[in-house]
Amino acid sequence: MDATSFSTSQRRPFSVKLWPPSKNTRTMLVERITKNLTTESIFTNKYGRLGQEEAVESAKWIEDEAFTTASQHYEKEPDGDGGSAVQLYAKECSKLVVEVLKEGPKCKETTVPVENGSVVALETLFDISKGQRAFIEAKEAEELLKPLKDLPNTYSKICFSNRSFGLGAARVAGPILLLLKDQLKEVDLSDFIAGRPEAEALEVMNIFSSALEGCVLRSLNLSNNALGEKGVWAFGSLLKSQRQLEELYLMNDGISEEAACAISELIPSTEKLKVLHFHNNMTGDEGALAIAEVVKRSPLLEDFRCSSTRIGSDGGVALAEALGNCVHLKKLDLRDNMFGAEGGIALSKALSKQPDLTEIYLSYLNLEDEGAISIANVLKEGAPSLKVLEMAGNDITTEGAPALSACVASKESLTKLNLSENELKDGGTILVAKILEEGHDKLEEVDFNTNLIRRAGALCLAKVVARKAKFKLLNINGNFISNDGVDDIQSIFKKCPEMLASLDENDPEGGDEDNEGNGAEGGDEDDQEDTHLLEWKLKNLDVGQDD
Repeated sequence: MDATSFSTSQRRPFSVKLWPPSKNTRTMLVERITKNLTTESIFTNKYGRLGQEEAVESAKWIEDEAFTTASQHYEKEPDGDGGSAVQLYAKECSKLVVEVLKEGPKCKETTVPVENGSVVALETLFDISKGQRAFIEAKEAEELLKPLKDLPNTYSKICFSNRSFGLGAARVAGPILLLLKDQLKEVDLSDFIAGRPEAEALEVMNIFSSALEGCVLRSLNLSNNALGEKGVWAFGSLLKSQRQLEELYLMNDGISEEAACAISELIPSTEKLKVLHFHNNMTGDEGALAIAEVVKRSPLLEDFRCSSTRIGSDGGVALAEALGNCVHLKKLDLRDNMFGAEGGIALSKALSKQPDLTEIYLSYLNLEDEGAISIANVLKEGAPSLKVLEMAGNDITTEGAPALSACVASKESLTKLNLSENELKDGGTILVAKILEEGHDKLEEVDFNTNLIRRAGALCLAKVVARKAKFKLLNINGNFISNDGVDDIQSIFKKCPEMLASLDENDPEGGDEDNEGNGAEGGDEDDQEDTHLLEWKLKNLDVGQDD
């Protein structure tokens, strides 16, 4: 190379083009959007979720629209690096996701043949929940509900969520619902009295309850209505008439001990119940005893959610014993209660009878090592198809790591593992990472944030998950990883930075007081010694591990 060309190459500016995104990035974004449309979030709790098939199609449309908009923007700044196009791409995707959720699921249709051999599509879902949350009175109710009066029709599912019915609107709706009561199978009255005075709200509930009494419903959703005991009794005639329910939703309803007892008393039969969601209530231990009675009478239960309900050890034990009757359980969510070690041990006995579990959420139950080990030991021998395991925030230390690792080792179908906000440190983290190294090809998400982890543990875990073909997200934020360690980890994910969650809460100077003099890496040797001890314990749990 001559001097001129050498000089020219030195002056050539170096730039990185951020637009357009790769095909792989676009595909991963479609998958992420699909998940946002189908899983629990602030928006899906408010507007509802989409079915998997519809969500996939919607996600493809959202990504394509956002990509087109961003590409048009990029054409106007061809000399830029594409950074603003990437920002617009993300912003458009977020905006369109919310819009799609607000629109709700498309009306499901059935087809019937007519005399000339063609088919006619018939709507089965009547939904007025789309758009902004609003109060409605008699005049607007007449207009909104007009299609229901055109008989005969084929509506078997109604959703009145996100609209606050006043007394006048309820008096309009009541006679219309009476006309439909023999054909209705699914009724969603979630969040339909928001902002109304108690007396008016109770009367509205009484009107709807009387109108729907005797319907043979498959699904009933009364969530987000701050029912309390009075509200439960206001729906008494409807609840007492239900003997075929397969799904019942009572989330965020202010269900106290008294209200829980009323529910147990009012519902005559739950023999066909498959889904019971009871999230975010103030049930407490005494109320849990009443809910346990409902669970005990529900042998076909597949999906039980009783999270954030202020249940302590006594209530946890009662619920666990009741769940022992539910041998078909697939999804269990008990997060954010105070079961303690005693509740955890009782729960482990119930889990031994549930081989079909695919998702289990046991975070923030105060299980400690004793409860966590008991549960892990049982799950190790059962639930072969488990896909999601969450045990965050349970004060699990390195003592519980061998049992957790042994449990994870037997779960080849695992897609999500969340052990965040515990005290696993490097030793426990490395032990789990080594178990994940072989197999576990379906793994997509791992969360070990806030676990007192240093560079050694974080680096080991990062190297393992980065090699997984389907992996999408690693969260190791809130730990004590040195600056050099952060650099090493980020280099592992250099080609796919979206797979590494933010490290903005990492504390490179943090750590145990007895290691302060050695800096953030001072405890690595001690942690390695702990790791060898933990590996020895793991081998004694009869889990295959090469020397």
